[in-house]
Amino acid sequence: MRLTLALFLFALIIGSSPSFAQDASFKTWLSELRVEASQKGISKKTLDAALTGLKPIPRVLELDRRQPEFTWTFRDYMSKLINDQRVKKGQRKLAENKKVLDEIGAKYGIQPRFLVAFWGLETDFGRLSEGYFPTIAALATLAHDGRRSKFFRIQLMAALKILDQGHISPAKLKGSWAGAMGHFQFIPTTFLAYAQDYDGDGKKNIWGNKLDAYASAANFLTKSGWKDDEIWGREVTLPKGFDFNQASLKVKKTLAGWQALGVRRLDGSHLPNVDIKASVVTPAGAEGPAFLVYGNFRTIMVWNRSIFYAIAVGHLADRLLGAPKLSKLGPKNDTGLSFDEGRILQQRLSALGFDTGGVDGVVGPKSREAIRAFQRKAGLVPDGYPSPSLLKHVRKGL
Repeated sequence: MRLTLALFLFALIIGSSPSFAQDASFKTWLSELRVEASQKGISKKTLDAALTGLKPIPRVLELDRRQPEFTWTFRDYMSKLINDQRVKKGQRKLAENKKVLDEIGAKYGIQPRFLVAFWGLETDFGRLSEGYFPTIAALATLAHDGRRSKFFRIQLMAALKILDQGHISPAKLKGSWAGAMGHFQFIPTTFLAYAQDYDGDGKKNIWGNKLDAYASAANFLTKSGWKDDEIWGREVTLPKGFDFNQASLKVKKTLAGWQALGVRRLDGSHLPNVDIKASVVTPAGAEGPAFLVYGNFRTIMVWNRSIFYAIAVGHLADRLLGAPKLSKLGPKNDTGLSFDEGRILQQRLSALGFDTGGVDGVVGPKSREAIRAFQRKAGLVPDGYPSPSLLKHVRKGL
């Protein structure tokens, strides 16, 4: 649903950076886009207000290359996002908004603590909901850029439609560098598909109206497959000699199946005796924590495709009800790969015949599967974990 975590990237925004000259290629591109938008029914009034004087934003491209879900270690990610201060604030927000959260949770079928967890991770419970970047300019920058231009062009058209429908004015339409908006950081196409006018005032106001924002998030999750009679997953212990080929979202087994392989609750007790399928994920590799994750975890990944993010949402939701911290976060001296290192890793893996899904510097699920395939052939533990030591192995080849 979102392309990056707004909360921590906002902290990177402040500071000066040189502005682009509005070169001929951008002007030509913008003129062509305006024609397309007009043909799709966007009014001249909206296009004049949104596109006149529009210039690309250099900072947006910088941030696109350093998304924390793909460059931080799991330890860094969880330490920065799920701290005691955030847990306490979330517990307070859960209590303060209990009546409306219970009402919306019952209507849409989602446990209130998960709505609060998403809210906390996306905008620090609304504190950052207004955003720093003008959405149209940010999306135009990314749509004009070559890396993911097709996707962002679609988002830009959707944002223009949102303006044309009168939900918000161009001046107030601000969000993250990637065009994510409001309390829950919806991208424009998600807004058009799932946003709700919960209070019935004729506008779907996910920016300044918590009722609309909660309902919109709940609607998205429910329609994406959320089940309110299940949790997201749990931290577990793996048996000695566990086959890490099994630690993949592609591998699903019943809880009884995992139990038979020696997977246990964190305290060593048996897994629940319920008929449900799950997968094992190890976000920090073989030396880090292990999680048994269920269908709702996969629904969180519809929102954001990062395994780190999905665990953070689930864990924060648990902490809001008093659950303890994770037992471990991975090696203390671990370091993540930079954007450039991620590109090199993908290039080398691709050259060796492993499909990374492209070379973009973002080591996501597809690249992790390529890593796992390499590790199997190289006789390494196939945990799919991107690390500097793994990059050294890949540089050497098979």
